[in-house]
Amino acid sequence: MSLFEVFVSSILDNNIALAMILGMCPLIAISTSTKNARGMGYAVVFVVTITGIINYPIFRLLEATGTRQLNLLVFIITIAATVQFLEMFLEKFLPSLHNAFGIFLPLITVNCAVLGVSLFFVSNEYNFAQTAVFSFGSGIGWLLAIVLLSGLRVKMEKKSDIPKGLAGKGIAFITLGILAIAFVGFTGLAS
Repeated sequence: MSLFEVFVSSILDNNIALAMILGMCPLIAISTSTKNARGMGYAVVFVVTITGIINYPIFRLLEATGTRQLNLLVFIITIAATVQFLEMFLEKFLPSLHNAFGIFLPLITVNCAVLGVSLFFVSNEYNFAQTAVFSFGSGIGWLLAIVLLSGLRVKMEKKSDIPKGLAGKGIAFITLGILAIAFVGFTGLAS
């Protein structure tokens, strides 16, 4: 598979949020504002890309030494360190964005989408370039999903008469379901 195909596939037909259904907690919680959604999306793009690039050589080293079973533990440690670095950076240089994320920024550490990308490059047997492109594309796909969802939620909040029982997270889940169905149309695009 070419790098372009890996990139397009990771954004559209293998979108980690809308096709793989990973990373739903921050997706639902942060998507109430488009500004916050973009910020969280950029943070996920950064963390997913960096951890994928770092985890690839670590995985190959573990594989070469016969300790491949440790990959999950090492991936989580890499993700936690990357998120910690990002949190310190945002707290120092972008405190308003740091405050807007609240508890959800440290929760990127346990965001299954971030770990999922590292596990997917292993199961797909990607080389380093494919892993880097796949990681970046997966982050972009998650960014696309959260920005789409936040834009729709903001519009619906202003212009729609949503029944009281569906307001908030209820309509967000329904909207995500519709977006996921729409993304099924991209299935097989890169094959």
